Amino acid sequence: MFWPLVPQSIHSRSRAQRLAAFFAATLLSGCASFTPDRGMGVVADVADQTIKKGVISIRTESDAAHAQDVVRGLLRRSLTVDSAVQVALLNNRGLQAAYNELALAETDLIADSLPPNPTFSISRIAGNGALEVERRVVGDILALATLPFRSDIARERFRKAQLRAAEETLRLAAEVRRAYYRAVAANDLMVLFTDAKSTAQSTAQLAEKLGRTGSLNKLDQAREQAFYAETTADLAALRQEATSSRERLVRLLGLWDGDIAIRLPQRLPALPGRPRSLPGIEVDAVAHRLDLQMARIELAALAKSLNLTQASRFVTLIDVAGIDRKTRDPEGLPFKERGFDVQFQIPIFDGGEVRVRQATETYNQAFNVLTEKAVNVRSEARDAYRVYRSTYDIAGHYQREVLPLRQIITEEMQLRFSSMQVDVFALLTEARQRLAVLRAAIEAKREFWLAQSELQTAVNGGGRRSGDEQPSGSRSTTTAQAGGAH
Repeated sequence: MFWPLVPQSIHSRSRAQRLAAFFAATLLSGCASFTPDRGMGVVADVADQTIKKGVISIRTESDAAHAQDVVRGLLRRSLTVDSAVQVALLNNRGLQAAYNELALAETDLIADSLPPNPTFSISRIAGNGALEVERRVVGDILALATLPFRSDIARERFRKAQLRAAEETLRLAAEVRRAYYRAVAANDLMVLFTDAKSTAQSTAQLAEKLGRTGSLNKLDQAREQAFYAETTADLAALRQEATSSRERLVRLLGLWDGDIAIRLPQRLPALPGRPRSLPGIEVDAVAHRLDLQMARIELAALAKSLNLTQASRFVTLIDVAGIDRKTRDPEGLPFKERGFDVQFQIPIFDGGEVRVRQATETYNQAFNVLTEKAVNVRSEARDAYRVYRSTYDIAGHYQREVLPLRQIITEEMQLRFSSMQVDVFALLTEARQRLAVLRAAIEAKREFWLAQSELQTAVNGGGRRSGDEQPSGSRSTTTAQAGGAH
């Protein structure tokens, strides 16, 4: 077979065109641009789908003014748990800092998606009438060739940063819900013990008068005085708890002290008519938990990084330089020289085994972390639902059984007191027992609402950071005290 003769210049031109086309395609595939919302679209979607709330990244004065208008409108009314969460999402500066972190992550994405800048150098050497000027343009060919792969990895990292910002949003919402229910429960208990203190004070004064007349022995008089003193101490502790709970809520809402007085209900919400039925809660948690999604993204990014490391294990540096040299000799005519220079490392001592081993172990570590997290997520979801159902049953038991029975006992004791079958101190003893039961019922209701918040967190993500407060165990202690009050 005979091949047609083609001039060498045509071959060189076609190779140059193919090379230029390759580099152009590489640049276009690797380059990225800033998003208009700085990655907030994913965060807004997660917030809307999971907690039905709006979020905003405040960057301009108009954004700040809009957020403040919405916050003021919500604070004009008594706060509900939903309005408290919305105020925090718009006004908490820690959350805004997390959104700034997301914007910084986008800059890392753009930086990792840009082709490497070429290096230009010029040298001038003169002596004895001779002059040599050399210009060089040096480019990292290996970095340019691997740009699409590194850009894909950077996009995975940015996706993880978006989910991290969304997780911070859900975490703040969960913290606000917990603080809200604790603050309202403290108000509920404070109202209860304010009335109890008034009753105990009247009883103590009556006991003191009867003691002076000799109608009441010293033991019974001391019991009534002790009950009044204990109720006063309990009320003081509850007031402090209410103040601290309110201040924690104020911090989460991002409000300056004294700016706007928040108004909270004096009673916890009533229990729902029936508990939620979640037969597929484990599946839902595995599908929706943001920390699990971030672990999957991290594993995918490490897999791509491992493949890139294995592909480039032997060659870690390829620099190509274009050279333009001009020489002027006093004894001859000036002339120009053009050429190129290629530099690359020879893998004699380091064949890339260390980098490959590090990438492999990092990938295996991420895989094991993901597996452990998946196991933990399923267990946390099951446990959260069991706690939710048990707290619902306990709080419902107080509402349906214990409190109505206590009401019957109170009414019967009042009837017997009216017919002079029992004295006033028997009636007061029953009042003390009823107070303990009412306190236990309020705390049981509080534990249910906290458990419902934990259930939502277990399914969607946004759990506590290390060191955050745990749910109080005062309900069981109070219940024991109530059962032993006779």
